[in-house]
Amino acid sequence: MIAKKCIPVALSPLPFFLILCILSFLRYFFVFGAVIFLIVQLFFLFFFRDMPRTVGEGVISPADGRVLYVEHNTLAIFMSLMDMHVNLMPYEGRIVKMKHYEGGHAPAYGNVGNNERLETEIESEIGKIKVVQIAGMIARRIVPYVREGDSPGKGDKIGIIRFGSRVELVLPRSCQIVVREGQKIKAGETIAHVV
Repeated sequence: MIAKKCIPVALSPLPFFLILCILSFLRYFFVFGAVIFLIVQLFFLFFFRDMPRTVGEGVISPADGRVLYVEHNTLAIFMSLMDMHVNLMPYEGRIVKMKHYEGGHAPAYGNVGNNERLETEIESEIGKIKVVQIAGMIARRIVPYVREGDSPGKGDKIGIIRFGSRVELVLPRSCQIVVREGQKIKAGETIAHVV
């Protein structure tokens, strides 16, 4: 299934593929171009996939990827081009603030202090949670699925970052993070227990 609000992007190579297929009946060398656009189309379908995820206990991971760091009650997850880029609500609550910051596109696994980002503050029964979606070197668009005032449940989709990116999560002190640096995780898996 293609991620919500991504169908036009996911299918954008398709017209070029079809045109080159038709032209290949006229000139054989158009076959090479058709094959290239077929590969690009298959990659886009793979990248913009929206896979079902099982929702774990406690606070869940908002993203697929590798844990870059865990410091106190903050952790960062790097999403490579091979990871699903749909982001989930880490815990049920009410979205009280969303702020988009324009910025650069440095690699998402490095220093991202000046990168484009969307900060979402969630008021929950365990305290304030902040989800920061950060655009990386290839990522050029953060697309939210929620707005201020919405109250999504744990595991609901909150947005997508188109092409390689990073998500940071700031949790209340009542949470004990149970993942470690370098660990591969999936969206929906438990990353913290409420103590």
